[in-house]
Amino acid sequence: MGTVRTLVFPALRLLVWAVIAAALVVLAFRGGTDPAAGGPDAPMLDLTSPALPVARGTVANTVTVSGTVVADSPVPVRATAAGTVRRILAPQGRGVPPGQGLLEIRVEEQLQATTGTDAEGNPTVTPRPPRIRTVTVPAPAGGTVSSMEALVDQVVSVGDKLGEIAPGTLSVTATLTQAEQFRLLAPPATAEVTVEGGPAPFTCTGLTLGAAPAPTSGDTGNGDFMGPPTSGGTTATCAVPPGATVFAGMAATVAVNAGIAENVLVVPITAVQGSVQQGNVWVVGEDGSQEERPVALGLSDGDQVEVREGLAEGEQVLQFIPVPDDTVDDEMMGGPYG
Repeated sequence: MGTVRTLVFPALRLLVWAVIAAALVVLAFRGGTDPAAGGPDAPMLDLTSPALPVARGTVANTVTVSGTVVADSPVPVRATAAGTVRRILAPQGRGVPPGQGLLEIRVEEQLQATTGTDAEGNPTVTPRPPRIRTVTVPAPAGGTVSSMEALVDQVVSVGDKLGEIAPGTLSVTATLTQAEQFRLLAPPATAEVTVEGGPAPFTCTGLTLGAAPAPTSGDTGNGDFMGPPTSGGTTATCAVPPGATVFAGMAATVAVNAGIAENVLVVPITAVQGSVQQGNVWVVGEDGSQEERPVALGLSDGDQVEVREGLAEGEQVLQFIPVPDDTVDDEMMGGPYG
């Protein structure tokens, strides 16, 4: 029994591994000649970009993004004169219309002294008492006095912040990606807003695009406060109309219709190098040759783009932008290798 374990079993293992190795060699050198097995006689995979004709279509440039209902920022109340606070007319918590007086500032104007001569002909200088006037600081906007920081008899200068007015209005704000910003180079003045579980879709007005506030204290947006501050991107903001029952913090969907082009020449965006105003396409000739051609672009819906100049209906273009050859010529080996 000891002889079987020490001599026969190891010999059988070697025989099995030899048979497996021989089978692999046969599959590698003989089976490769079978086209069905994917050998050298099998048809090559065509990796060239397909061509498609330039056709007419409709492009609706509607950008839909997720946003949030936010309370409009308070408006600061600033001193309009230098002097001393005389009286508070609208304390914190009071509602005021725009232009209503919020506080009074006592202003002293020093007057030039009068000069003359006495009975003996000597020049005299007689000081004059200051001129006292009261300046009323108006509310810069309508709303509620959310804070009143000024105190009676406090000395203030022009531009000092004395309080804030909360307008009590709401807006919808949404962050835009870089591609969405390019699609909204000429945004309309309104947007369609839908609040899930809220009122029917409504139109918000005064649509503007602007820079979003950057994260503070080096917050990268994922809880990491160790990195450098990053840009806040671009936001679209519009005003919620009066009567729309929504509240700050609610999620909203903002649809911005930036135009529609009907019966125009269109190509897939994958066929164009560039997507705003100017681009390049690769035109395929009847003989299969390819020509890079500049084109003028119009509206885009994210899938296809309008071509205003540079192409004719029916011309063939590559569906995908050609990928440059990244192989490297090796002079020592006498040819390219990747």
